[in-house]
Amino acid sequence: MPSEPPHDALPLPLPDTERELTSPVTLCRPDGRLDPDAVGWTRTPLHDTSGIAQPWGVGSHRWGRRHWGRNKRWEYWAVMTPTHVVALTISDIDYAGVHDLWVLDRTTGQEIGNPVVVPLARGVRLPARIGDGPARAHATGLDLAVDEIDGGTRLRGRTARVELDVVAVRPVGHECLGVVVPWSDRLFQYTVKDVARPATGRLTVDGVRRDLPAGSSWAVLDHGRGRWPYRMRWHWGAGSGVHDGRVIGVQLGGRWTDGTGSTENALVVDGRVHKNSDELVWEHHPSDLLAPWRVHGSHAELRFVPFHDRAAHTDLLVVAQDTHQCFGVWDGWMTDGTGRRVTFEGVEGWAEDVSNRW
Repeated sequence: MPSEPPHDALPLPLPDTERELTSPVTLCRPDGRLDPDAVGWTRTPLHDTSGIAQPWGVGSHRWGRRHWGRNKRWEYWAVMTPTHVVALTISDIDYAGVHDLWVLDRTTGQEIGNPVVVPLARGVRLPARIGDGPARAHATGLDLAVDEIDGGTRLRGRTARVELDVVAVRPVGHECLGVVVPWSDRLFQYTVKDVARPATGRLTVDGVRRDLPAGSSWAVLDHGRGRWPYRMRWHWGAGSGVHDGRVIGVQLGGRWTDGTGSTENALVVDGRVHKNSDELVWEHHPSDLLAPWRVHGSHAELRFVPFHDRAAHTDLLVVAQDTHQCFGVWDGWMTDGTGRRVTFEGVEGWAEDVSNRW
Protein backbone atom coordinates (compact mmCIF):
# COMPACT_ATOMS: atom_id res chain seq x y z
CA MET A 1 0.00 0.00 0.00
CA PRO A 2 1.19 3.56 -0.69
CA SER A 3 2.37 5.91 2.01
CA GLU A 4 -0.16 8.27 3.59
CA PRO A 5 -0.78 11.60 1.80
CA PRO A 6 0.79 14.62 3.47
CA HIS A 7 -2.55 15.90 4.82
CA ASP A 8 -4.33 14.33 7.80
CA ALA A 9 -6.36 11.24 7.00
CA LEU A 10 -10.06 11.29 7.70
CA PRO A 11 -11.38 9.13 10.56
CA LEU A 12 -12.73 5.74 9.50
CA PRO A 13 -16.54 5.91 9.45
CA LEU A 14 -18.68 3.05 10.66
CA PRO A 15 -20.56 1.16 7.95
CA ASP A 16 -24.27 1.83 7.42
CA THR A 17 -26.92 -0.84 7.16
CA GLU A 18 -28.58 -0.96 3.76
CA ARG A 19 -31.72 -2.78 2.65
CA GLU A 20 -31.69 -5.10 -0.35
CA LEU A 21 -34.82 -4.76 -2.49
CA THR A 22 -36.07 -7.84 -4.31
CA SER A 23 -39.41 -6.67 -5.75
CA PRO A 24 -40.29 -3.94 -8.28
CA VAL A 25 -40.76 -0.49 -6.78
CA THR A 26 -41.59 3.02 -8.01
CA LEU A 27 -38.96 5.70 -7.42
CA CYS A 28 -41.41 8.61 -7.16
CA ARG A 29 -44.76 8.92 -5.42
CA PRO A 30 -47.69 10.44 -7.37
CA ASP A 31 -46.75 13.92 -6.06
CA GLY A 32 -43.22 13.53 -7.48
CA ARG A 33 -41.50 13.09 -4.13
CA LEU A 34 -39.28 10.13 -3.29
CA ASP A 35 -41.14 6.96 -2.35
CA PRO A 36 -39.51 5.79 0.92
CA ASP A 37 -40.01 2.18 -0.15
CA ALA A 38 -37.63 2.80 -3.05
CA VAL A 39 -34.61 3.44 -0.80
CA GLY A 40 -32.25 0.49 -0.89
CA TRP A 41 -30.10 -1.47 -3.31
CA THR A 42 -30.68 -4.17 -5.90
CA ARG A 43 -28.81 -6.82 -7.88
CA THR A 44 -30.95 -6.25 -10.97
CA PRO A 45 -32.84 -3.11 -12.04
CA LEU A 46 -36.21 -3.07 -10.23
CA HIS A 47 -36.95 0.67 -9.99
CA ASP A 48 -39.57 2.39 -12.14
CA THR A 49 -37.98 5.80 -12.77
CA SER A 50 -40.60 7.11 -15.21
CA GLY A 51 -41.36 9.94 -12.75
CA ILE A 52 -38.03 11.49 -13.74
CA ALA A 53 -39.05 12.42 -17.27
CA GLN A 54 -38.30 15.21 -19.68
CA PRO A 55 -40.65 17.83 -18.21
CA TRP A 56 -41.77 19.36 -21.51
CA GLY A 57 -41.77 16.29 -23.73
CA VAL A 58 -43.87 13.22 -24.38
CA GLY A 59 -44.85 11.53 -21.14
CA SER A 60 -44.06 14.68 -19.14
CA HIS A 61 -45.26 15.17 -15.58
CA ARG A 62 -46.42 18.33 -13.86
CA TRP A 63 -44.04 17.60 -10.96
CA GLY A 64 -41.20 17.29 -13.47
CA ARG A 65 -41.97 20.86 -14.56
CA ARG A 66 -42.20 22.02 -10.97
CA HIS A 67 -38.69 20.65 -10.32
CA TRP A 68 -37.32 21.90 -13.65
CA GLY A 69 -33.57 22.34 -13.45
CA ARG A 70 -33.11 19.62 -10.86
CA ASN A 71 -34.00 16.65 -13.08
CA LYS A 72 -30.90 14.80 -14.31
CA ARG A 73 -30.90 11.80 -16.66
CA TRP A 74 -27.96 10.15 -18.37
CA GLU A 75 -26.37 7.07 -19.89
CA TYR A 76 -22.57 6.95 -19.60
CA TRP A 77 -20.58 4.04 -20.96
CA ALA A 78 -16.82 3.59 -20.74
CA VAL A 79 -14.90 0.90 -22.62
CA MET A 80 -11.31 -0.03 -21.79
CA THR A 81 -9.10 -2.06 -24.10
CA PRO A 82 -5.34 -2.74 -23.92
CA THR A 83 -4.77 0.10 -26.44
CA HIS A 84 -7.64 2.58 -25.95
CA VAL A 85 -10.22 4.00 -23.59
CA VAL A 86 -13.56 5.18 -25.00
CA ALA A 87 -16.31 7.08 -23.19
CA LEU A 88 -19.80 7.73 -24.57
CA THR A 89 -22.14 10.18 -22.82
CA ILE A 90 -25.81 10.97 -23.53
CA SER A 91 -27.39 13.24 -20.94
CA ASP A 92 -30.32 15.54 -20.27
CA ILE A 93 -29.84 17.91 -17.32
CA ASP A 94 -33.05 19.87 -18.07
CA TYR A 95 -31.55 23.10 -19.38
CA ALA A 96 -29.05 21.33 -21.63
CA GLY A 97 -28.09 18.09 -23.25
CA VAL A 98 -24.41 17.35 -22.61
CA HIS A 99 -22.94 14.68 -24.88
CA ASP A 100 -19.53 13.40 -25.85
CA LEU A 101 -17.60 10.67 -27.61
CA TRP A 102 -14.11 10.66 -26.14
CA VAL A 103 -11.13 8.45 -26.96
CA LEU A 104 -7.73 8.01 -25.31
CA ASP A 105 -4.87 6.35 -27.17
CA ARG A 106 -3.07 4.59 -24.31
CA THR A 107 0.19 4.34 -26.25
CA THR A 108 0.56 7.99 -27.23
CA GLY A 109 -1.58 9.64 -24.55
CA GLN A 110 -3.51 11.51 -27.25
CA GLU A 111 -7.11 12.42 -26.41
CA ILE A 112 -9.84 12.97 -28.98
CA GLY A 113 -13.05 14.50 -27.65
CA ASN A 114 -16.20 15.88 -29.21
CA PRO A 115 -18.16 17.52 -26.37
CA VAL A 116 -21.47 19.06 -27.36
CA VAL A 117 -23.88 21.17 -25.29
CA VAL A 118 -27.41 21.37 -26.70
CA PRO A 119 -29.72 24.02 -25.18
CA LEU A 120 -32.79 22.52 -23.47
CA ALA A 121 -31.55 19.03 -24.45
CA ARG A 122 -33.18 19.24 -27.88
CA GLY A 123 -32.96 16.03 -29.87
CA VAL A 124 -32.08 13.87 -26.87
CA ARG A 125 -33.90 10.59 -26.38
CA LEU A 126 -33.52 8.64 -23.14
CA PRO A 127 -35.67 5.74 -21.90
CA ALA A 128 -37.92 6.49 -18.93
CA ARG A 129 -36.43 3.48 -17.17
CA ILE A 130 -33.36 1.36 -17.76
CA GLY A 131 -33.64 -1.05 -20.67
CA ASP A 132 -37.05 0.24 -21.84
CA GLY A 133 -35.86 1.71 -25.10
CA PRO A 134 -33.04 3.25 -27.07
CA ALA A 135 -30.95 6.26 -26.11
CA ARG A 136 -30.06 8.78 -28.79
CA ALA A 137 -28.17 12.05 -29.16
CA HIS A 138 -27.79 13.89 -32.45
CA ALA A 139 -25.95 17.18 -32.81
CA THR A 140 -23.66 18.84 -35.32
CA GLY A 141 -20.71 16.51 -35.80
CA LEU A 142 -21.93 13.91 -33.29
CA ASP A 143 -24.28 10.91 -33.42
CA LEU A 144 -24.67 8.54 -30.46
CA ALA A 145 -26.88 5.47 -30.02
CA VAL A 146 -27.38 2.92 -27.25
CA ASP A 147 -29.65 -0.10 -27.83
CA GLU A 148 -30.50 -3.18 -25.80
CA ILE A 149 -30.04 -6.33 -27.90
CA ASP A 150 -30.13 -10.04 -27.19
CA GLY A 151 -27.31 -10.80 -24.78
CA GLY A 152 -26.06 -7.27 -24.24
CA THR A 153 -26.07 -3.58 -25.11
CA ARG A 154 -24.93 -2.13 -28.43
CA LEU A 155 -23.00 1.15 -28.25
CA ARG A 156 -22.53 3.22 -31.39
CA GLY A 157 -21.00 6.61 -31.96
CA ARG A 158 -19.71 8.68 -34.85
CA THR A 159 -17.74 11.93 -35.13
CA ALA A 160 -15.48 13.32 -37.84
CA ARG A 161 -12.55 11.25 -36.52
CA VAL A 162 -14.06 8.40 -34.51
CA GLU A 163 -16.47 5.57 -35.17
CA LEU A 164 -17.52 3.14 -32.44
CA ASP A 165 -19.59 -0.03 -32.74
CA VAL A 166 -19.28 -2.16 -29.61
CA VAL A 167 -21.43 -4.68 -27.78
CA ALA A 168 -21.24 -4.76 -23.98
CA VAL A 169 -22.01 -8.43 -23.46
CA ARG A 170 -24.29 -9.35 -20.56
CA PRO A 171 -23.30 -12.88 -19.45
CA VAL A 172 -26.07 -15.14 -18.20
CA GLY A 173 -26.68 -14.43 -14.51
CA HIS A 174 -24.63 -11.23 -14.53
CA GLU A 175 -25.71 -8.80 -11.77
CA CYS A 176 -25.36 -5.02 -11.50
CA LEU A 177 -25.60 -2.65 -8.56
CA GLY A 178 -28.64 -0.39 -8.31
CA VAL A 179 -28.87 2.14 -5.47
CA VAL A 180 -31.22 4.94 -4.43
CA VAL A 181 -29.44 7.82 -2.67
CA PRO A 182 -31.83 10.09 -0.69
CA TRP A 183 -30.73 13.63 0.17
CA SER A 184 -34.38 14.47 0.94
CA ASP A 185 -37.85 13.54 -0.28
CA ARG A 186 -37.44 16.14 -3.07
CA LEU A 187 -33.80 15.52 -4.03
CA PHE A 188 -32.62 11.97 -4.70
CA GLN A 189 -30.77 9.83 -7.21
CA TYR A 190 -31.20 6.36 -8.65
CA THR A 191 -27.97 4.97 -10.06
CA VAL A 192 -27.09 1.69 -11.76
CA LYS A 193 -23.41 0.87 -11.90
CA ASP A 194 -22.73 -2.15 -14.11
CA VAL A 195 -19.06 -3.18 -14.15
CA ALA A 196 -17.09 -6.01 -15.78
CA ARG A 197 -19.20 -6.37 -18.92
CA PRO A 198 -17.07 -8.08 -21.64
CA ALA A 199 -16.81 -5.86 -24.71
CA THR A 200 -16.58 -6.89 -28.36
CA GLY A 201 -16.69 -4.92 -31.59
CA ARG A 202 -14.58 -2.28 -33.27
CA LEU A 203 -13.16 1.19 -32.83
CA THR A 204 -12.06 3.28 -35.81
CA VAL A 205 -9.88 6.37 -35.26
CA ASP A 206 -8.77 8.52 -38.20
CA GLY A 207 -9.63 5.70 -40.58
CA VAL A 208 -7.68 3.01 -38.71
CA ARG A 209 -9.93 0.17 -37.54
CA ARG A 210 -9.15 -1.84 -34.42
CA ASP A 211 -11.10 -4.86 -33.30
CA LEU A 212 -11.47 -5.10 -29.53
CA PRO A 213 -9.35 -7.94 -28.11
CA ALA A 214 -11.58 -10.61 -26.57
CA GLY A 215 -11.00 -11.31 -22.90
CA SER A 216 -9.20 -8.02 -22.21
CA SER A 217 -11.82 -5.44 -23.23
CA TRP A 218 -14.44 -4.31 -20.71
CA ALA A 219 -17.45 -2.00 -20.65
CA VAL A 220 -18.92 -0.20 -17.64
CA LEU A 221 -22.30 1.56 -17.37
CA ASP A 222 -23.29 4.52 -15.23
CA HIS A 223 -27.07 4.94 -15.57
CA GLY A 224 -28.58 7.86 -13.66
CA ARG A 225 -32.09 9.19 -13.02
CA GLY A 226 -32.81 11.68 -10.29
CA ARG A 227 -33.22 15.19 -8.91
CA TRP A 228 -29.99 16.75 -7.70
CA PRO A 229 -28.83 19.61 -5.50
CA TYR A 230 -27.34 22.49 -7.46
CA ARG A 231 -23.80 21.89 -6.12
CA MET A 232 -22.24 18.48 -5.61
CA ARG A 233 -18.83 16.82 -5.44
CA TRP A 234 -18.20 13.14 -5.86
CA HIS A 235 -15.67 10.35 -6.17
CA TRP A 236 -16.30 7.40 -8.43
CA GLY A 237 -14.06 4.39 -8.94
CA ALA A 238 -14.61 1.39 -11.19
CA GLY A 239 -12.53 -1.51 -12.43
CA SER A 240 -12.87 -4.69 -14.49
CA GLY A 241 -10.51 -7.58 -15.10
CA VAL A 242 -9.58 -11.19 -14.46
CA HIS A 243 -7.55 -12.38 -11.47
CA ASP A 244 -6.84 -16.02 -10.61
CA GLY A 245 -9.35 -17.13 -13.22
CA ARG A 246 -12.22 -15.07 -11.76
CA VAL A 247 -13.83 -12.03 -13.37
CA ILE A 248 -13.48 -9.14 -10.92
CA GLY A 249 -15.53 -5.96 -10.95
CA VAL A 250 -14.82 -3.06 -8.58
CA GLN A 251 -17.42 -0.35 -7.92
CA LEU A 252 -16.68 2.46 -5.43
CA GLY A 253 -18.15 5.85 -4.60
CA GLY A 254 -17.80 8.65 -2.11
CA ARG A 255 -18.71 12.18 -1.01
CA TRP A 256 -22.05 12.42 -2.79
CA THR A 257 -23.56 9.58 -0.74
CA ASP A 258 -22.04 10.59 2.61
CA GLY A 259 -24.58 10.82 5.40
CA THR A 260 -27.49 9.49 3.33
CA GLY A 261 -27.41 5.93 4.67
CA SER A 262 -26.77 4.65 1.12
CA THR A 263 -23.50 3.79 -0.59
CA GLU A 264 -22.60 2.71 -4.12
CA ASN A 265 -19.83 0.30 -3.16
CA ALA A 266 -19.65 -3.31 -4.30
CA LEU A 267 -17.35 -6.11 -5.35
CA VAL A 268 -18.50 -8.21 -8.30
CA VAL A 269 -17.04 -11.71 -8.61
CA ASP A 270 -17.95 -13.80 -11.66
CA GLY A 271 -21.05 -11.65 -12.10
CA ARG A 272 -22.25 -11.83 -8.47
CA VAL A 273 -22.67 -8.54 -6.57
CA HIS A 274 -21.28 -8.41 -3.01
CA LYS A 275 -22.55 -5.17 -1.43
CA ASN A 276 -20.25 -3.04 0.70
CA SER A 277 -21.94 -0.56 3.04
CA ASP A 278 -18.81 1.25 4.27
CA GLU A 279 -18.59 5.00 3.84
CA LEU A 280 -15.19 4.60 2.25
CA VAL A 281 -12.29 6.96 2.91
CA TRP A 282 -10.65 8.34 -0.25
CA GLU A 283 -7.07 9.58 0.00
CA HIS A 284 -5.16 11.13 -2.88
CA HIS A 285 -2.82 14.03 -3.59
CA PRO A 286 -4.88 16.88 -5.10
CA SER A 287 -1.72 18.47 -6.48
CA ASP A 288 -0.48 15.20 -8.00
CA LEU A 289 -3.41 13.10 -9.16
CA LEU A 290 -1.10 10.62 -10.91
CA ALA A 291 0.35 9.62 -7.54
CA PRO A 292 -1.21 6.47 -6.02
CA TRP A 293 -4.65 6.78 -4.44
CA ARG A 294 -5.86 4.85 -1.40
CA VAL A 295 -9.52 3.90 -0.83
CA HIS A 296 -10.36 1.99 2.34
CA GLY A 297 -12.96 1.06 4.91
CA SER A 298 -13.81 -1.72 7.32
CA HIS A 299 -14.35 -4.16 4.47
CA ALA A 300 -12.01 -2.83 1.79
CA GLU A 301 -8.40 -1.80 1.29
CA LEU A 302 -7.53 -0.71 -2.23
CA ARG A 303 -4.66 0.99 -4.01
CA PHE A 304 -5.11 2.75 -7.33
CA VAL A 305 -2.13 3.65 -9.54
CA PRO A 306 -3.08 6.05 -12.37
CA PHE A 307 -1.43 6.31 -15.76
CA HIS A 308 -3.53 9.14 -17.27
CA ASP A 309 -5.57 12.09 -15.95
CA ARG A 310 -8.50 13.15 -18.11
CA ALA A 311 -8.95 16.73 -16.92
CA ALA A 312 -11.90 18.83 -18.04
CA HIS A 313 -13.22 22.18 -16.94
CA THR A 314 -16.49 23.73 -18.08
CA ASP A 315 -17.93 27.05 -16.94
CA LEU A 316 -21.17 28.12 -18.60
CA LEU A 317 -22.18 30.43 -15.75
CA VAL A 318 -25.19 28.43 -14.52
CA VAL A 319 -23.54 25.09 -15.33
CA ALA A 320 -19.94 24.35 -14.40
CA GLN A 321 -17.86 21.22 -13.91
CA ASP A 322 -14.32 20.46 -12.84
CA THR A 323 -13.44 16.84 -13.60
CA HIS A 324 -10.39 14.70 -13.06
CA GLN A 325 -10.95 11.14 -14.25
CA CYS A 326 -7.75 9.18 -13.73
CA PHE A 327 -7.32 5.87 -15.55
CA GLY A 328 -5.13 3.21 -14.02
CA VAL A 329 -4.95 -0.07 -12.12
CA TRP A 330 -6.64 -1.28 -8.92
CA ASP A 331 -5.00 -3.68 -6.45
CA GLY A 332 -6.16 -4.74 -2.99
CA TRP A 333 -9.02 -6.59 -1.37
CA MET A 334 -12.72 -6.35 -0.60
CA THR A 335 -14.86 -8.75 1.37
CA ASP A 336 -17.52 -10.90 -0.25
CA GLY A 337 -20.96 -11.74 1.10
CA THR A 338 -19.51 -14.25 3.58
CA GLY A 339 -17.02 -11.76 5.00
CA ARG A 340 -14.08 -13.46 3.29
CA ARG A 341 -11.42 -11.23 1.73
CA VAL A 342 -11.14 -11.40 -2.05
CA THR A 343 -7.69 -10.22 -3.10
CA PHE A 344 -6.97 -9.00 -6.62
CA GLU A 345 -4.43 -7.07 -8.65
CA GLY A 346 -4.13 -5.68 -12.14
CA VAL A 347 -7.81 -4.69 -12.40
CA GLU A 348 -7.98 -1.76 -14.83
CA GLY A 349 -10.37 1.14 -14.49
CA TRP A 350 -10.53 4.66 -13.13
CA ALA A 351 -10.92 6.90 -10.11
CA GLU A 352 -12.40 10.35 -10.41
CA ASP A 353 -12.80 13.56 -8.45
CA VAL A 354 -15.60 15.77 -9.78
CA SER A 355 -17.12 19.07 -8.67
CA ASN A 356 -20.39 20.04 -10.32
CA ARG A 357 -22.57 23.13 -10.38
CA TRP A 358 -25.66 22.20 -12.37
